[in-house]
Amino acid sequence: MEGMKTDRSGNYGEIVSLLLASKKITKKQVEYGARVCSKLATPTPLLNVLKDLEYVNDEMVREVMQGASSSLRIGELLVELGHLAADELEAAFNIKKEKEKDLKLGEVLIKYNFIDESLFNRILSLQLGYPLVEVTLSSVDKERIKKIPLRLADEHDFMPIHTDDSTQLVAFSDPLDEQSINVAKKCFGPNIHIVIGGKSAMRETLALLAAQRSGKKIDVDTKTVVGIVNSVVLEALRANVSDIHFEPLTDRLQVRFREDGVLHHFRDYPRDIQAALISRIKILCDADIAERRRHQGGRILFDYEEGKVDIRVSIYVTVHGEKIVFRLLKQKKELMDIHSIGMSSKMLKRFMEDAVYQPSGVLLVTGPTGSGKTSTIYSCIHHIKNPQISIITAEEPVEYVLDGIAQCSIDPQINLTFEETLRHIVRQDPDVIVIGEIRDRASAEMAVQSALTGHKVLSTFHTEDSIGGLIRLLNMDIAPFLISSTVVSVLAQRLLRRICPHCAVEVAVTPQQLQRLGCTAGDLRGAVFKKGRGCSQCKQTGYSGRIGVFELLVLDGLVRDAILGQRTSYEIRTISIEHSGLVTLLEDGLVKAAAGITSIDELLRCLPKLNPPRPLVELQRLSGE
Repeated sequence: MEGMKTDRSGNYGEIVSLLLASKKITKKQVEYGARVCSKLATPTPLLNVLKDLEYVNDEMVREVMQGASSSLRIGELLVELGHLAADELEAAFNIKKEKEKDLKLGEVLIKYNFIDESLFNRILSLQLGYPLVEVTLSSVDKERIKKIPLRLADEHDFMPIHTDDSTQLVAFSDPLDEQSINVAKKCFGPNIHIVIGGKSAMRETLALLAAQRSGKKIDVDTKTVVGIVNSVVLEALRANVSDIHFEPLTDRLQVRFREDGVLHHFRDYPRDIQAALISRIKILCDADIAERRRHQGGRILFDYEEGKVDIRVSIYVTVHGEKIVFRLLKQKKELMDIHSIGMSSKMLKRFMEDAVYQPSGVLLVTGPTGSGKTSTIYSCIHHIKNPQISIITAEEPVEYVLDGIAQCSIDPQINLTFEETLRHIVRQDPDVIVIGEIRDRASAEMAVQSALTGHKVLSTFHTEDSIGGLIRLLNMDIAPFLISSTVVSVLAQRLLRRICPHCAVEVAVTPQQLQRLGCTAGDLRGAVFKKGRGCSQCKQTGYSGRIGVFELLVLDGLVRDAILGQRTSYEIRTISIEHSGLVTLLEDGLVKAAAGITSIDELLRCLPKLNPPRPLVELQRLSGE
């Protein structure tokens, strides 16, 4: 029963022993979990088995860990929680002993890609009971950091964090380093409150602070076109929008932001600045200033005080002049854990076992632009990456930067195309290949051929639903037997707006909504539908943030036979629903709406209705919710 034993605290592991001692779990439950654990084909930590049996939950684990933080050792803790294998911990100890004697065990684990830094910090926070903060330029206490040399903060890895009250928060990468804590107390006073921050995030923030001190500034005003463009982009970055629309109208230039997937009016400008503003944008993205009759495109690398953003520019000729759209592509550093992307428990378990953990084959994630496909792909990559496998990507552009992965950003301007890059990828001896998007027959063939030779391939596709991904591959003239033998799963997804928790109220579903959903009131028995009234927290929209809605198609024998027989999309969907456990996008959205997470209006706005949904009770059973 690998992963159960430790050198102290009994035979079941430290956390399980603590749960027993605190009477949160019984001896009989532990013994049953141990028997289940011994019969599993794949070695699994006992704690994970007890969670699957619903004997314990994360809150119970957190309570007992914080109550005995001084007795827990981080390496054994990571093994018992299932984040690290026992042999990986032993390998890290050997590396530390032989060639990294000056590094702590946690630094060795992060440096050699045994574990991601953000995950390590979450476990450290859980173990020690210190809060975890994200260190960015906007979170730093600017007044306190001005009082000390940046060199001092860099040497001792600490950073003062801004708060709305008088609390003296200081983030440390190692909250147990007494020397760093003493230095921080000398700088900021003895009454500091310790929190945990990522070391790499601190280093990046210190570099930005150094650039600020060197006098680097951005022109921002409302009188010059340079200042207007800069101010609009900075406002968009602060509001975390995905797109900026500069739209010429008959009497003004309108600017709108796309936030949480919906366009909102930002500001109007006089029409007489339109020509100068468009010329400024064309200069920034290397477009032809003199050309006003044809559509153009370009790219801007926009530097600002908190870093750099890649802006893709589209210039479109309209009857009122040239309309410009900016797509803001900020390089994301914080990855979502695959367990928190929003999948239901049963769907996630099947996705992991039948797709993510498969050693080879093609895993496709489909959906329209801005539906979170890349985030899902990278949550999968982040979950499976380890020092024993080689992962290589071809993307346009790279959105998430990950250590230990070879990432290539496509640039057609220098002939660094998908086709050229994919030819070279297979010569790099990869285990896992990530193709940013399957766009044409060449990239589809490369994905299929790579899977045939034993590689695992992850990619995105623009289709309406999961079945549409298979149909589009067939329309690209990929042979049905190749699709049937290489594609392991297709995951379709959308992002729906979350109801604002601050102003949510219960509502009844209307007859019109029932008609559009294709349901009866009896089908939705037990649902608690909500909507947001609008408040200052959600800018009067009634929504705050977004939640993923998913449709998972796993290609079992019946679906593969249907593909070989070139059955219609309707027939494949029917087979998948009746025999393969498929829950459609609309049905998954309905389960989330019935739980008060999103609204019926969002379902009707965003999700395709290809089949009437089944009764809610059945959907909740299929989802495990």
